[in-house]
Amino acid sequence: MKESEIREAIVSGKTVLGIELGSTKIKAVLIASSFSPVASGSHDWKSTYENGNWTYSLEEVWSGLRDCYRNLAEDVLRQYGVPLITVGCMGFSAMMHGYLPFDRAGKLLAPFRTWQNTSTAQAAAELSELFQFNIPQRWSIAHLEQAILNGEEHVARLSYLTTLAGYVHWQLTGQKVLGIGDASGMFPIDSEANDYDARMLAQYVRRNAPRGYDWTLREILPKVLLAGDNAGCLTKAGAGLLDPTGNLRPGIPVCPPEGDAGTGMAATNSVAKRTGNVSAGTSVFSMVVLEKAPGVCHPEIDMVTTPAGAPVAMVHCNNCTNDMNAWVELLGEFTAALGAPAGADVLYPLLYSKALEGEPDCGGVLICNYLAGEPITGVETGRPLLLRSADSRFTFANFCRASLFSTLATLKVGMDILAEEHVALDRLTGHGGLFRQAGVGAKLLAAATNTPVQTMKTAAVGGPYGMALLASYAADRCTGERLEDYLQNRVFRDAEVHTTQPEADDVAAFNAYLRRFKACLAVEKAAAAV
Repeated sequence: MKESEIREAIVSGKTVLGIELGSTKIKAVLIASSFSPVASGSHDWKSTYENGNWTYSLEEVWSGLRDCYRNLAEDVLRQYGVPLITVGCMGFSAMMHGYLPFDRAGKLLAPFRTWQNTSTAQAAAELSELFQFNIPQRWSIAHLEQAILNGEEHVARLSYLTTLAGYVHWQLTGQKVLGIGDASGMFPIDSEANDYDARMLAQYVRRNAPRGYDWTLREILPKVLLAGDNAGCLTKAGAGLLDPTGNLRPGIPVCPPEGDAGTGMAATNSVAKRTGNVSAGTSVFSMVVLEKAPGVCHPEIDMVTTPAGAPVAMVHCNNCTNDMNAWVELLGEFTAALGAPAGADVLYPLLYSKALEGEPDCGGVLICNYLAGEPITGVETGRPLLLRSADSRFTFANFCRASLFSTLATLKVGMDILAEEHVALDRLTGHGGLFRQAGVGAKLLAAATNTPVQTMKTAAVGGPYGMALLASYAADRCTGERLEDYLQNRVFRDAEVHTTQPEADDVAAFNAYLRRFKACLAVEKAAAAV
């Protein structure tokens, strides 16, 4: 679009806005009819560890949102010379799961417990057994049940339980609703009914009845909405919360709030069945859209949904590039000691390119990249390891290749479970730091999963862009298009996409590495005592 066309779209309110509250940044993206970002804003923040919980205060939520929006409005004014007064639709997303309990007066009963907390093991295990459905520790229902098991007095006064995105949406619109993707991280979803699973709700009611609370679970959970559903409008009070200057007009439609997994699916055009995406940075997770929900419960697989309600299998791994990042820092210190300092912008491309020169099986070099524990492989405490036999070829290229193989080894463990369940997968889209270096990450992911891997430029924009696309879909919902068709036929129709096909030799080499990686886990577990 020309600058004059963008300016006119801003003035006439024909843009859409997506804002996402991530773990380290709050980001805003404004898009126009071309679906390309035309302005952005951000705010840095981080969680704090208080009284045994990772948390953010509600004051931080609002000060961060206001700063992010102010930066966006300033970007609009700087680029186009007009104030940001209104948009056609807006939407808010955030890190999924966690625990935000409120009383009838809307007062927070306990500090926000984020997805980072791992204090709900007992509740998660008991609920998984009750439902015969995997309940991860970070899910809202696990946090609630653990609070009950702990005898926390605030539970008796509970009136509403929601996620961070649901809370922000509630305060800005007055509506206690949640997009189905985010809701699927609160309580299991029935993708046929597009609502909380009725059988499991009834099971929980029976479990909870003897405790004597005057609430039922359905009463305190947000109403479930699909992408494109009416989720209310920005109120006068909500506009003031977001933009204290008074420039932002109330009455703007607000689409259903979503979780960061759902916005990642939208941003990578991965909401259709038999597609998926892999986000790989400090941690790594895959989201695979299923043709039908599996009949078997696997503790390694989390079941969530797309923003349109289709079942999604999620493989979430705590460890990806952290150990490799530490090696890059060490190499940077080494080059500095030599008097020829090389920064990350030099060392990362070098590491990736040399990995392609390594022997297919890494020459016998093995790296286990666990800085943190890894539930998928049953490792409670991480200890990064580099192992090699006496006859291994310990070259720099083999070390680089082993480092990159290690970032995807645990993900492959989970993906292999899906393959054993005969889950059909036509393509994956890779995004995140692992995929920024000239196709190397895509080549290795294709080898690990034996699946074609796509990369695209817009995927780097991330969650707020995905949220903006969901807001755009809500604004255009009168067309009656399914979300997957809207994204494919309109948003990504002319997108620059590079596809990397798996190569048989690479697939065989990665499988060989994984066999040795699994054998190494006994050493990894023993190392925790050191």
